[in-house]
Amino acid sequence: MSKEPKTGKDLWLMVKPYVRQIHPDDGVIIVDDSIAQKPDTDENDMIAWHYDHTTGYNVKGINFVTALHQVGDVSLPVNYHLIRKTEVYIDQKTQKEKRRSAVTRNEVYRDLLNNAGIQVFDVDKP
Repeated sequence: MSKEPKTGKDLWLMVKPYVRQIHPDDGVIIVDDSIAQKPDTDENDMIAWHYDHTTGYNVKGINFVTALHQVGDVSLPVNYHLIRKTEVYIDQKTQKEKRRSAVTRNEVYRDLLNNAGIQVFDVDKP
């Protein structure tokens, strides 16, 4: 009965015609890594502790990465990824239970760009 959740690929298919209309050579792709703080919500795979580089400390919330196609004053989202910390482990230093993502940030960034039709040089592969 309910529809499948939307993905970054769904977003790309929706905005692709608009991106193609405004796609001059001087356009850029901006990758934005943001956190929507949720301090009063119970922790789970999506709402977890993330390091906030703007404040210099960890905050609880939803971490999402967005790829935007910017041309002049026009900015269109072309892909996104919600960071899910699905792996639970014990921190060796503090002996406390923590969460981590199964994929690295660089993998997320490359996937965002590749799925938006942008070829990315993969430094991890020979």
